[in-house]
This record gives sequence, structure tokens and C-alpha cells, in this order.
Amino acid sequence: MSKMERIEPLLTAAQIRNRVTELAAQITKDYQDKEILLLGTLKGAYVFIADLSREIDRPMEIDFLKVSSYGDSTSPISQVAFDQRPSTELSDKHVLLVEDIVDTGHTLAYLRRFLESQNPASLKVCALLDKPSRREAKLPESEYIGFQIPDKFVVGYGLDYGQRYRNMPYVGELIFEEVNKW
Repeated sequence: MSKMERIEPLLTAAQIRNRVTELAAQITKDYQDKEILLLGTLKGAYVFIADLSREIDRPMEIDFLKVSSYGDSTSPISQVAFDQRPSTELSDKHVLLVEDIVDTGHTLAYLRRFLESQNPASLKVCALLDKPSRREAKLPESEYIGFQIPDKFVVGYGLDYGQRYRNMPYVGELIFEEVNKW
């Protein structure tokens, strides 16, 4: 027996494009007299932040941070650590943290604590995907959510499994199947 991977589409490229446009319009309205610092989480949010930033009609800076919490597993771990901190001074900035997915909430709770300690003028969260059924950490509601999804392991549109599938223009459930090999 060996394992075979297949992907079952969950969100189409068109659905994602439409929702990114809607989120960007709301963000543009909410920050109408402010400059924004978009702070993306690497590597998963790189596609989302690129598309979102092109749709927001506000002056902005863009920076990235990188934390580790998944590795190459399909199950998140509760330990979170920085691999790369933002290079931009966050004090007195209107920070919009751009996340690929909020799952157990451990990563987002860790990032919120860190970012709040940097004294931003404001801090809000924009997540492409949200899995509220998996929440373990106590979190305030994210201000901007693309899609709430069921408890499935998803890839595509920046999300990966073992560094693969990030380049897919849609989000799909990664399914492992046992296969008899002759």
C-alpha cells in the first residue's frame, strides 16, 4: 500500500478574486484617511497580500514576517517562533496583518501579542481563510475574513503541503488515499 494525494477544489480562482476585491474595497473605505502597513505572513500569505495590495486604493507600505508552526505536517503545532521579524518600525503605524489561514489560533495569538507590544496606531487582521471549528486559542474576531471553511487540510493560493501546491490559483482540500500498488 502506498499513499496517493489528490486535491478536491474548495474555492475557485474566480471566487477568491471576487472576495479579494470585496475585502480591498472595505479596507479602502475603513482606512480612507490613513496610510496602511500591510504586514504579510510568509510564506502562505504571499499570493493573497500581492493580490490584496493591488486592489486597495490607499497609500501603503508592505513588509513581511515569518513564523514557524506547521512544518511539513498536516496538523498544526502549538509552539510558534519567529523566523523573520518585520524590518519596518511598527510604532504609530496602522498595521493590517495579512494571514493566509487562521486555524487553531496559536500563531495569530502569538503575532497579536508581539505586534501590540510594538505600539502600532492600530492593529487589524485580514485572513483569507478561517477555520473556527479548530480554534484552541482565545482570539478577538478578525476584522476581515475572506472565507470560513470546514475542518479540512487545504492547499493552493499560497498554502502548501511540504512546500508544494502554493502556485495553484484556487484553494483545494488535500486528500490522502491508500492505493494498492501491484
